[in-house]
Amino acid sequence: MIELTRLNGSPLMVNSDLVKTAEASPDTMLTLITGEKMIVRETCQEVMERILTYRARLLADVARRLPAGSDVSRAASLSSLRMDASGNVAAKS
Repeated sequence: MIELTRLNGSPLMVNSDLVKTAEASPDTMLTLITGEKMIVRETCQEVMERILTYRARLLADVARRLPAGSDVSRAASLSSLRMDASGNVAAKS
């Protein structure tokens, strides 16, 4: 889950797997796969970065649990993520 901010300033936790689209009009409106819409303070770019960071953290957790030399390094490179020598995964900057 990622933390976002409603227009009134209250924090909101969103399941990033449910985000279907994010559009700026001029506020950022998220549309979930359920059809629900919500407006948040963060830009579309910030929402995307938070989703990518969250997913990279999940992949890193999986990578740490697998034996060395597994195909996770290859999968991480194919998905535009980088993996350091200790098996930590992060979005490329």
